Amino acid sequence: MSFIAELGPGGNLALFALIAAVIAVVGTRLTHIADDLADRTGLGEAVAGAVLLGAATSLSGIVVSVTAALKGQPELAMSNALGGIAVQTVFLAIADVVYQRANLEHAAASTANLAQSALLICLLSLLLVVPYVPEYTLLRVHPATILLFAGYAFGLRVVNDTQQLRMWAPRKTGETREETPEDDALAKPLLPLWLGFVVLAALLGLSGFVLETVASRLGEQTGLGATAVGVVLTAICTSLPELVTSVAAVRRGALQLAVGGIIGGNAFDCLFAGAADLAYRGGSIYHAIPDQTLLWMALSLLMTGVLLLGLIRREKKGLGNIGFESATIAVLYAAGIGLSVAAA
Repeated sequence: MSFIAELGPGGNLALFALIAAVIAVVGTRLTHIADDLADRTGLGEAVAGAVLLGAATSLSGIVVSVTAALKGQPELAMSNALGGIAVQTVFLAIADVVYQRANLEHAAASTANLAQSALLICLLSLLLVVPYVPEYTLLRVHPATILLFAGYAFGLRVVNDTQQLRMWAPRKTGETREETPEDDALAKPLLPLWLGFVVLAALLGLSGFVLETVASRLGEQTGLGATAVGVVLTAICTSLPELVTSVAAVRRGALQLAVGGIIGGNAFDCLFAGAADLAYRGGSIYHAIPDQTLLWMALSLLMTGVLLLGLIRREKKGLGNIGFESATIAVLYAAGIGLSVAAA
C-alpha cells in the first residue's frame, strides 16, 4: 500500500475516518447476527458475546498488533492491544449511558459475565508480571505465550460451566433483563447465519490491516510516537466494533450480549500479546515494551476490577442511571490518556 506513504496528514486522517465508518457499519450488522446465533445455537447471550462477538470484533485489532510485530514495531503492537482493552471498557460505560431504564450492570446480571471478568483480571495480571521474569525464549517465543493461550482456553471452559451448571444465580429484580430466545431467530437456518458472520468478521480483519499502515504513517507525520498512536488513535478505531455492537445490542434488548461482548472481547484482546510474540522475531516482545505501555496494563487491570465490583454490587440507579463503576472507569481512562500524552 505505497499510496498511503504518499498521502499527507489530511489524507491519512480522511482514510482513517473512512475505515472507522466501515467498521461501524459492519459492526452493527454483526450484532444482529451474533444475537440470532446466541438463540439458534443455545450458547446464550453472555457466552456468545464473549466467544463469537468478542473475537470477531477484535480481528481488526489483532491484525494491527501482529502486522506491527512482524515489522519490528513492538511498541505499536503492544500499545494497540492493551490500549484497546482500556477504551473498550469505557465503551461499556457509554452503553450504560444509552440504557436509560437502570444501571446496565444491574439489568444484565449474569454469572458468566462475572467469570469472564475474573478471567480477564487473571490474563492482565499475567501480562503485567511477564516483563519481570527472565527473558527466556524457545524458538524466539516466550513460555508466557503458551500460558496465555492455555489460560484463556481453560477460562472459557470455566465461563461455560458457570453458565450451564448455575451454582450461583443473580437475584432477579424488577429491572433485571432475562434472556429469552426469539422465535424468529430460532426459525432461521444456521448456515446463512454462520456465512454472514464469517464474511463480516473477515471485513473487520481486512480493515485492521489497512489501519496499521495508516496509523504508522500518522505517527511519523504527527510526531506522537508509536505508543501514543497505538493507545489514542489505532486502539480507539479498531475498538469501534465493540462500541457499535454494544450500543446496538442494548437497543436490541440483548443486554447480556452487550456486556459479554465487551468483557469477552477484552479477554480475547489479551491474546494479541501472545500472537504478537509469535510474530515478533526480536525475542520476547514482553521485554521490549515501554513503561508507558505497562501503565496501560495496570490501568486496564484497575478498570476491570472496578467493573467487576459494579457487576457484583448491581447498583440499580446511580447518577442519571449510571453506576459508580461507569463514572470511575471514565475518569481512569481520561487520566491514562493525560499521562500518555504528557509522556509522549
